[in-house]
Amino acid sequence: MRRTARAAAPALVLGALAVLTPACGDGGDGGERRDARPATARFVESGVEVSITVTGARVEAVFRPTRAGFHVYSVDLPSGGVDGLGVPTRLGVRSGLTATGRPTADRAARTLALPALKVSLPVYPDGPVTLSLPVRRTGPAAEVVVSYGACSSGACLAPVTDRVTRIDL
Repeated sequence: MRRTARAAAPALVLGALAVLTPACGDGGDGGERRDARPATARFVESGVEVSITVTGARVEAVFRPTRAGFHVYSVDLPSGGVDGLGVPTRLGVRSGLTATGRPTADRAARTLALPALKVSLPVYPDGPVTLSLPVRRTGPAAEVVVSYGACSSGACLAPVTDRVTRIDL
């Protein structure tokens, strides 16, 4: 009898789990809470593809120049640039999200020296860069605001300033 009870115990546990799992699972609503899914948006403007994702307490924006050899400027570039040159890459929120910190980049900025203009500008290496911004949700939809300018060693594209993208959360 003792041996039978021990052998039956794992079967009872597995049976109980099989019965309880549906009750603990999706409850008939697909298993996803609305606030657990990432909210996303994407657009291409002035030679840069921007992909925005809102998950939990973070907004991420990937700035990906569509042409080889192009970069975007650093978040550390002052507003208005240096001597009017350059457009800082910005990521901000309003209406539905509140920033709880400053944006950070996944790549280190480098210094681009322009000797003919006697100026140096902080830029990210050519290619994509991701900015992350910690946030707190305050509503059912949000507006994400970005600014950027893309340049290569020989040309700059039209800057994008304070472009608003609405995202349902």
